[in-house]
Amino acid sequence: MYKGKSVCVVVPAYNEETQIGTVIDTMPDCVDKIVIIDDASKDGTASAVRRYQGRRSDIILISHDENQGVGGAIASGYKWARDNGYDVAAVMAGDGQMDPEELPSLLDPVVEDRADYAKGNRLFTGEAYKTIPKVRYFGNAFLSLLTKIASGYWHVADFQSGYTVINKPALNLIDWDRMYRRFGQPNDLLVRLNVYSFRVMDVPIRPVYHVGEKSKMNIFKVLFTISWLLLKLFLWRMKEKYIIRDFHPLIFFYFLGSVFGIFTVGLFIRLFWYWYAFGHIPPINALAAMFSFMSASLFTLFAMWFDMEANKDLKGSQGTMGLSGYLAGGAKGYEETTKNGTYEIGDRK
Repeated sequence: MYKGKSVCVVVPAYNEETQIGTVIDTMPDCVDKIVIIDDASKDGTASAVRRYQGRRSDIILISHDENQGVGGAIASGYKWARDNGYDVAAVMAGDGQMDPEELPSLLDPVVEDRADYAKGNRLFTGEAYKTIPKVRYFGNAFLSLLTKIASGYWHVADFQSGYTVINKPALNLIDWDRMYRRFGQPNDLLVRLNVYSFRVMDVPIRPVYHVGEKSKMNIFKVLFTISWLLLKLFLWRMKEKYIIRDFHPLIFFYFLGSVFGIFTVGLFIRLFWYWYAFGHIPPINALAAMFSFMSASLFTLFAMWFDMEANKDLKGSQGTMGLSGYLAGGAKGYEETTKNGTYEIGDRK
C-alpha cells in the first residue's frame, strides 16, 4: 500500500533473463503486486521469474504464447490490475532502466488525486543530453513534437518514457484491447486519455542507461511507424473529441490549414518546374504560392492554439515540491554521475 492505495507494478519483459532479477530485488516495499508479463521470451525469463515466485507471494507471472510487443504486454498487465481492483498501476521495464527509488515521485500525483496519469520525463535537466544515446535523444525529441500535436497534451514531453502510473478510473475506462501493441503504446495511450479528458502530469526522472540492458528498438524504423500512427491518432482524436463529443471550431482551422497546405505544395512544384523549364518564375504563381503558404501556416497555428486552450485544464496540479524543489533537493547528487556519464541505480541517497 502507498498512502492508503493499493499499488500494482506491471513489468513487460522480453528476453530479460539477466535483468529481471534486479528489477524484482529492487522493487519498493510499497508495491503490493508485481505483475511480470513474459512476452514469449526465447531465453529463460519465465524460469527466472518462477524461481522468485517460489520465495515470494507478491509476484504474478503472465506468459504470452506469441510475442505481442511491449504495448501488448503492458495491456495484459493493465487488464490484470483492472480486473483485480487495484487503485493504481505503474509500469516499469524489465531491463532495469527505471530507478525504483523514483516510483514514489510518480505515485504521489496520482494517489493524491492531482493527476490521473503520471509519466516520467528524462528531459527536464540538460544532463539528459549527455546521458541518453544521441540518436535516441533526437528521435525522442522529434516524436515528442508530433505527439504534442496528436495528443493535445502540450504541457508534457518525453512521450517515449515508459515509466508511468495510472489510476483506477482510467484503468477501467480505456479499452486496452484496442491499444497499440508495439513501441508506440505510450503515444497511443496519451491520445486515448485526452479524448476522455484525463489529467496528465510529467514527473522529473533520471535517464538510466548502461545497466546491462539491450535495446530492442530500431530507432529509424520506429520513427516512421510511430509518425504514421500519430497521424492516424490525430485524425481520430479530432473526430472523437471535437466533432462527435463536443464540436469545436478548431476543426475548420485545421481543415483550411490542410487545404492551403496542399495548394502550397502544388503551387511550389509548378513554380520550380517553370523555373527549370523556362528560366523564369510566373509572378502570379509566386504570389499565389506565398499567399497559400502564409494562409496554411496561420490557420494551422491558430488551430494548435485553440487546441492548447481547450486542453489547459488537463494539467495535473503540482505538489509542494515541483520542478525547482526536485532540482534543488530531490535530485541532489544528480551531477555525481559515473565516469561514462551515466546514472546507476542506487546512486540516489
